[in-house]
Amino acid sequence: MNQKHKDNINEIAQALFVVNRHAKTAPNPRFLYSMKKQTIHKLLKNNQALKVGLHFSDHPKLSHQHSTVLVKVGEYFFHIPPMKQDFKDLKHLGNVDSNYRNPKPQMSLSQAKKILSNYLDWSLETKQHHQKERYPSYFTPSSLGQLNGSPFKKKKWRY
Repeated sequence: MNQKHKDNINEIAQALFVVNRHAKTAPNPRFLYSMKKQTIHKLLKNNQALKVGLHFSDHPKLSHQHSTVLVKVGEYFFHIPPMKQDFKDLKHLGNVDSNYRNPKPQMSLSQAKKILSNYLDWSLETKQHHQKERYPSYFTPSSLGQLNGSPFKKKKWRY
């Protein structure tokens, strides 16, 4: 693997880290997590990322322990949901090492999204399509909580 290719993979890994970090606190993280998932799957398919093993999740679902797949991309590690085959093929590594931290990248979210979009060959229409909230045709937005003024300042009664 040449140096330019390594640098490109590390740039993608940094962008993945930034997108993943922002997705954890975003009010609507669906697009960011979709971007992360698509990128990691493409990296794995192209043998540019490596599945290292299985970890117990730090956040059990409904009080049941479950595992996630640890994936190495460049100098960074990420977790993704496992597939059935992963339980057969990968070694279980136990609990996540809470002392390990990924290197901190110096990259903005917009720059990270641009890098991942280019890698995924996503056009602007695709990005807008993912970000658009979809409602059924019969959906009527509620006006609850959108009062124009205080409900306590009613008109005074005239007697």
